[in-house]
Amino acid sequence: MRFLRAKGKERQWLKNQALGELDDAKIIDGLTGEKAIYKRRGELEPELGTPQQKPKRLRLLVDVSGSMYRFNGVDGRLERSMEAVCMVMEALENYEHKFKYDITGHSGDGFDIELVRTDGVPKNNKQRLKVLKTMHAHSQFCMSGDYTLEGTEHAIQVLSREEADEHFVIVLSDANLERYGISPDRFARALTCNEQVNAFAIFIGSLGDQAERLQKTLPAGRSFVAMDTKQIPQILQQIFTSTMLSSA
Repeated sequence: MRFLRAKGKERQWLKNQALGELDDAKIIDGLTGEKAIYKRRGELEPELGTPQQKPKRLRLLVDVSGSMYRFNGVDGRLERSMEAVCMVMEALENYEHKFKYDITGHSGDGFDIELVRTDGVPKNNKQRLKVLKTMHAHSQFCMSGDYTLEGTEHAIQVLSREEADEHFVIVLSDANLERYGISPDRFARALTCNEQVNAFAIFIGSLGDQAERLQKTLPAGRSFVAMDTKQIPQILQQIFTSTMLSSA
């Protein structure tokens, strides 16, 4: 997480403006015909190396539906999801000043299943194991159904109301959306429903080339396929650095 930098804009005096309040330091320039002698309040991108004033906000939305348990024997999707969640919890340990995160799940039982609260993040292996056991048990015994869309839109809506340096929603799911009548276009609209929140999907389960086909139909850079847990750290780094590049 050392590669992260501040992204939140700061309100400052913008000088050399054609409109605004007269800049006292530019009075002489005005007498000589200079037009840009005003200043006004505005937002500036922070300079490289500027410390974060507020933590970044992350919600990890994980698929704990019955299909995750049912098809785990086929492609190991539930195990991979649990490993990815464990990686995130371990990676963010001791970075509370940079990241405020929570983890919710979605299944046939609902779209906002609490797994980790922002004020109760796991501090040790025992607490992290408890989260993983909860994921496994829920996936095994939950009702059939899919709330990927509702969970994604709800997560984005919740984060958009919070103050943070940046907002991220990462949807960790299998690519089994078409079974529930969810079109790629509809999911794409969910991921991009609020420009204030950077939302991404990581597909960790696929029947055949299901995940690759779905990824090709979603907005570029918004989705990833990870059929090997070793890919997760690199994908997360891509996600968190993509917003730096988009503002460059």
